Amino acid sequence: MSTQTKQVDVLIVGAGISGIGSAYHLQNQCPNKSYAIIETRSDLGGTWDLFRYPGIRSDSDMFTFGFNFKPWRSPKAISPGADIKHYIAEAATENAISQHIVFRHKVISTNWDSKQSKWHTKVQNLQTGEYCQYISRFFFSGAGYYNYEQGYTPDFQGTENFLGKIIHPQHWPQDLDYADKKIVVIGSGATAITLVPAIANSASHVTMLQRSPTYIASLPEQDIFANLMRRLLPAKLAYSLSRWRKILLGMFMYSLSRRRPEIVKKRIRKAIIDELGEDYPVDKHFKPHYQPWDQRACLVPDGDFFKAIKNGSASVVTEHIDTFTQTGIKLKNGNEITADIIVTATGLKLDILSSYQISIDRNRFNIAESFCYKGMMLSGLPNFAFSMGYTNASWTLKSDLVSQYVCRLLNHMDKHHHQYCVPVLPADGIKEAPIIDFTSGYIIRALHEMPKQGREKPWRLNQNYILDRLSLSYSSVVDNSMTFY
Repeated sequence: MSTQTKQVDVLIVGAGISGIGSAYHLQNQCPNKSYAIIETRSDLGGTWDLFRYPGIRSDSDMFTFGFNFKPWRSPKAISPGADIKHYIAEAATENAISQHIVFRHKVISTNWDSKQSKWHTKVQNLQTGEYCQYISRFFFSGAGYYNYEQGYTPDFQGTENFLGKIIHPQHWPQDLDYADKKIVVIGSGATAITLVPAIANSASHVTMLQRSPTYIASLPEQDIFANLMRRLLPAKLAYSLSRWRKILLGMFMYSLSRRRPEIVKKRIRKAIIDELGEDYPVDKHFKPHYQPWDQRACLVPDGDFFKAIKNGSASVVTEHIDTFTQTGIKLKNGNEITADIIVTATGLKLDILSSYQISIDRNRFNIAESFCYKGMMLSGLPNFAFSMGYTNASWTLKSDLVSQYVCRLLNHMDKHHHQYCVPVLPADGIKEAPIIDFTSGYIIRALHEMPKQGREKPWRLNQNYILDRLSLSYSSVVDNSMTFY
């Protein structure tokens, strides 16, 4: 253990879109505060540096996924991952954030010392193996919500028998030659929907094998309104108008999906029939058993996924897997799909704050027993916040609000000479609910490890940008649930 100790006002974990955004807001609203960003990887970008599979792109429009302080200037509203990473890097460079990032370092544990009112964070240098300590007044986690080391793959029977390659998209080999190969992509989420058309042009054939269908909607890759506004108006005004238009449209569609799901289902079904024709078995392959927005919908730019099906380079099979064989996958109905490569696009492993140990005065803090305050702090945990996006809208909409709220908290504590703040549950307790009301597999698998939410404000997550904007940007940071010391 190295004796090296570094002190900063705010320690930020993660140099992805949340970490870079939080650093910008900290510099802008709390210019006298020092900070450091701890990043495990050798480059910034987070998700957009990790995922390198063909076709990787946003599954939200970039006018809402982009930062609220930096206009998205590309004509592509649904953007490739490389463009998003470049946008994040540009934001870091333009605002002199890059010099605060400590790459190839990993947070091992963090402990709140009550006597000092400081966080003591153990950090490992992944290049030398040595450890150092960061002492900070505030701890902000912008490291996302899933495990970067490994994705989720079910225990498929017979995988050891398959003579070809089995790949998870989270660890896509950059030298993989899939030209003229038969490929099976297992899954029906955003990754599978993105991957299939991207590799279909080179592969012999791509089969998307799904256990059950997902709602899929085609959107134009370029937004006509946004591109027109960009030509006619100053960049920031054009971006703001396009951003608010997308926010309001998204909120309207979510509300309509919840209140009148049959209308939304009919519209989605008709759009797919228009793409694939009346003779295609749309209901078999594209009629989910759940309602719209019980799980996140998938977006395809300019219908590229449907075009691959229509031209015969890709196909969809809806069936359960029996076992892997030497040459492919045998299905429950007895049929077999031959393959040279099998891609398990079967999801993520959620990892909210559990990749490092959190403790208070050396007593381990159990995240699963805590309640989420305003979707950004945890009951009983002082001077600690984390960025968690929406399930029904772009991640960055919420992460920007959280970062700005943390700055308001810091400024309030400075003004009133407080050392720390901590959300405290009501004395008579609260009625609990799962933190996320979503039926996606990766959520269900991890609910037992996640904090809970209450049924009343401020312990209930809004999943509504306008309500959160009012709560986090304009309402007082002082309430009956926040205690200052």
